[in-house]
Amino acid sequence: MGSIDPNLILLIGALLLAAGIVLGGLSSRFGVPFLLVFLVVGMLAGEDGPGGIAFNDFGVALLVGNLALGVILFDGGLRTQYRTFRVALAPSLALATLGVALTAGLVAAAAKLLFGFGWPVALLLGAIVASTDAAAVFSLLKGSGVRLNDRVASTLEIESGVNDPMAVFLTLMLIEWVMRPADLTGWSLATALVKQFGLGAAMGLVLGFALAGLLARMRKLGGNFEGLQAILATAGGVSLFALTNLWGGSGFLAVYLAGLVVGNWKGGMSEDAMRALDGLAWLAQSGMFLMLGLLVTPREVWPLLVPAMALAGVLMLVARPLGVWLTLLPFRFPLREVGFMSWMGLRGAVPIVLAIFPLMAGVPEARTLFNIAFVLVLASLLVQGASVRVAARLTAVGLPPLPEPARQARWGRASHMMEFRLAEGMPPVGTTAQDYDWPRGVQALAVRRVEPQLAGGSELRWIDAQEAGPLRVGDAIVLLVANEALEAAAHCFDPAAPAPAVAAAAAVPTMQAVFGDFVLDGDVALVDVLALYGLPLPDALPDSALKERASLDAVIRSCVPRAVEGDVLKLGDITLTVREMRNGRVLRVGFKLPGR
Repeated sequence: MGSIDPNLILLIGALLLAAGIVLGGLSSRFGVPFLLVFLVVGMLAGEDGPGGIAFNDFGVALLVGNLALGVILFDGGLRTQYRTFRVALAPSLALATLGVALTAGLVAAAAKLLFGFGWPVALLLGAIVASTDAAAVFSLLKGSGVRLNDRVASTLEIESGVNDPMAVFLTLMLIEWVMRPADLTGWSLATALVKQFGLGAAMGLVLGFALAGLLARMRKLGGNFEGLQAILATAGGVSLFALTNLWGGSGFLAVYLAGLVVGNWKGGMSEDAMRALDGLAWLAQSGMFLMLGLLVTPREVWPLLVPAMALAGVLMLVARPLGVWLTLLPFRFPLREVGFMSWMGLRGAVPIVLAIFPLMAGVPEARTLFNIAFVLVLASLLVQGASVRVAARLTAVGLPPLPEPARQARWGRASHMMEFRLAEGMPPVGTTAQDYDWPRGVQALAVRRVEPQLAGGSELRWIDAQEAGPLRVGDAIVLLVANEALEAAAHCFDPAAPAPAVAAAAAVPTMQAVFGDFVLDGDVALVDVLALYGLPLPDALPDSALKERASLDAVIRSCVPRAVEGDVLKLGDITLTVREMRNGRVLRVGFKLPGR
């Protein structure tokens, strides 16, 4: 491509990106992953496709792939909250290390049978495809429209963000074994492992705090920095990524941890900068998948297609599920959550980038490994990526969608203005704004109401929220919401409102009229609900839950120590489901009667 006019290259690149975006937008209606479209567009533009572009510069591909992954992981870290680590740090680290090693070993055994590789090459292939891909997982979790419970979503996000170092370590170690087995010793392996993870973590945390402090200080200076903040943050993240790699550490781990620190630093990143970074991350993802599609030569893939698809089946249906199940055994995850996380082991750009390493090192079977890795990625995106909604529904890890605001805008640096239109069944209806129990960080400002006129017609009025009286169906209420309370604000308008407290005798007829599932406040005493329906105390109830009329919140938290929204607790014939949590407390509980 060196003799082609640079303007023609720019034109082709821009048109391919535009085609990928347009087709990706259309494909989302059919559940096809957005990134898969860019991969296919790249293949069609390649030398065996209608485009006929011959691109085989693996050095450039490795450079672009690493740059893109650095941006993607930095952006992923920025959007990960510290509370996510409190929920799922230990299981995520187990999956990112032991889980990757187990998956690599199982895939290697299958590859040896299917392709006749020797153990070193088979294990190398297993290491290349063993880790889940941050770009694929982050984009699908954001774009699928599925709201997962915190434990599952957090585990998947952290695992995909920190499992690349293990895959890189295994890949480099096995390349060394294939090419120079005499140089591979136990001491060298231990040193490399400690250096990859230790230096990567140290660099990420130390320089992450330095970058966060710099960004916060620059914001205070004002001027035109707001528009340059995303560029400075990205430059800092990529510099950290490259420096850590140069010193022999894991740049993948370092840049993710740096993003985590910056994203959680008070005053570190503005909302506008986060939106700009989101655009940069999408550009990095789409450009990388487009380029990787250009690298593939389909005529070399066809002879390997059947055994490679068989290996993809082993990876998706045997290796990943078995590795996840064995790794998570000590953490006692519900089997349905293990099943979903097994299926969400998405492969993406990382395996293809790792497959370039053997090509650069001169491994004899490197081209075959690259083509097999590509087939596995294609199969994973097509089969697993397109079935996220179905898998979430079958495994019951999805949560009901929260009501969306009619309008939303940033208000200053720490809050948003949100407008919700009240519909039948929403909890605030019939309650005044001052009497409703708004979450901390949520303040009702005004109500937009349509008032009928005596002479016919109607009048649109803006009323102070404190003077609007009981809220009505059709009202639009405007809230001032702190950034950390956005989800809690949406919960206020969930039609599954809590039933009245059952301690009062006057509430009995109302409660008895409820059929099937209903929702209760978390502070309602369990014994009151059971007495109301004439149900015995469940044998499974712990003694601690019986003391002083324990609330539903106390019962659930005593039985499920790390409870999250969506958790289900069966106590004899009754079923409790966590509907809403705030600050570690269960606020609303779904209650299911026997036989319903």
